Amino acid sequence: MAAVLAAAAVRARILQVSSKVNSSWHPASSFSSSSVPTVKLFIGGKFIESKSDKWIDIHNPATNELIGRVPQATKAEMDAAVSSCKRAFPAWADTSILSRQQVLLRYQQLIKENLKEIAKLITLEQGKTLADAEGDVFRGLQVVEHACSVTSLMLGETMPSITKDMDLYSYRLPLGVCAGIAPFNFPAMIPLWMFPMAMVCGNTFLMKPSERVPGATMLLAKLLQDSGAPDGTLNVIHGQHEAVNFICDHPDIKAISFVGSNQAGEYIFERGSRHGKRVQANMGAKNHGVVMPDANKENTLNQLVGAAFGAAGQRCMALSTAILVGEAKKWLPELVERAKNLRVNAGDQPGADLGPLISPQAKERVCNLIDSGTKEGASILLDGRNIKVKGYENGNFVGPTIISNVKPNMTCYKEEIFGPVLVVLETDTLDEAIKIVNDNPYGNGTAIFTTNGATARKYSHLVDVGQVGVNVPIPVPLPMFSFTGSRSSFRGDTNFYGKQGIQFYTQLKTITSQWKEEDATLSSPAVVMPTMGR
Repeated sequence: MAAVLAAAAVRARILQVSSKVNSSWHPASSFSSSSVPTVKLFIGGKFIESKSDKWIDIHNPATNELIGRVPQATKAEMDAAVSSCKRAFPAWADTSILSRQQVLLRYQQLIKENLKEIAKLITLEQGKTLADAEGDVFRGLQVVEHACSVTSLMLGETMPSITKDMDLYSYRLPLGVCAGIAPFNFPAMIPLWMFPMAMVCGNTFLMKPSERVPGATMLLAKLLQDSGAPDGTLNVIHGQHEAVNFICDHPDIKAISFVGSNQAGEYIFERGSRHGKRVQANMGAKNHGVVMPDANKENTLNQLVGAAFGAAGQRCMALSTAILVGEAKKWLPELVERAKNLRVNAGDQPGADLGPLISPQAKERVCNLIDSGTKEGASILLDGRNIKVKGYENGNFVGPTIISNVKPNMTCYKEEIFGPVLVVLETDTLDEAIKIVNDNPYGNGTAIFTTNGATARKYSHLVDVGQVGVNVPIPVPLPMFSFTGSRSSFRGDTNFYGKQGIQFYTQLKTITSQWKEEDATLSSPAVVMPTMGR
């Protein structure tokens, strides 16, 4: 009976959301007992039904009920999407920067007005709680708002009178057609890191959302169209490996933005770079939280629990590893008690702190990594593998899990678990903690909890990680800065959003200009190399 009610609730949510948006594109536009809705492509300003014979099922992670199907776009459809981008590029690049800014200003307002609807789609397809889904949209919205300051971000440089009558100046130009490949864990935020920044610079964009969670991107595409973006400036395709290879290989695509796993990121970086493309790839992580004994205990324990288990641990900035230094080791029992109080439920249920994992395969992988800890000598202080959620017995739930006595050579430490699992190491000194962090290959984020400024400064300067928080567990920078993951967590030369995002999506043109004061031709030809500035 509970399963029947859960299925009915899913159908009701689909119909509730789809009634508020244009049914011509929405992934849940035609639900019936004999069929499931199909996600469309967005090409040339139109939502079109794919002619593919290959489809991927979309499941609600809380129930594993089939809620839609997404096409693996055909070669002809992907070619059409790139051609649409290419045709739209000259006029869009020639559009004044103020006009492009106006499109983004309207876009950020429409995202605000539809934030809750986008969040409902995220919860339905991805599983995260509604509150977390709204945060997903909001953090992407902040990048859109920052992109609206493009008139300041796109400034070039000048040097007048480098020699008599000669000036030197540069300005930034768009690249052409750019592409983005997004992961499942942030269906709104990550795409919004990509196409708004690229498009405000004058590029056109081909977006491939995760095939597991396409709904939010499709709604975002519709809102961008409603904001006045010309047809063809943004196109959306769907697929898996063939779509990725297509993006890496197509000669008209000049740059690729990717967020996802290390295996995929390394592959895309190598293949895309081999074809002469710019590639920026944010990849995996093993983020450490170093807890000093002088830290504010109450605040630190709350921060650790929230950062480790929020979003069911499915974020590249999850604080998945705690290093307890000195007397802070004694806090472990209290940490376990706080984690026990978190409420696991379907993401749209009131009071839920964390929802399900994205798929049964993800749940199995997380459970296997927990198993590896016990086999290799670690201790499980809190075990979430056998959790049951009433009414959602078929969901992909794993409860908060804490593994102690972990050593750096253990599998559960070396692998990115990507689930609600906190592994705990212990050291006697800050220097030992710094060595553990720096010996780990990842460099995405880290945090230190302390009330000592000198300790915080030492850690911040010596730790080899791109993003450091001081009493801040998830130090993702606001969009006026860039997301600066490093080492094995990033491939490329230029990071996402902020000033570096503008640099990634533009190329510099430098002009040396001479206008003779006397406005006359030379009396005789100049045959020697000009010696500027002498």
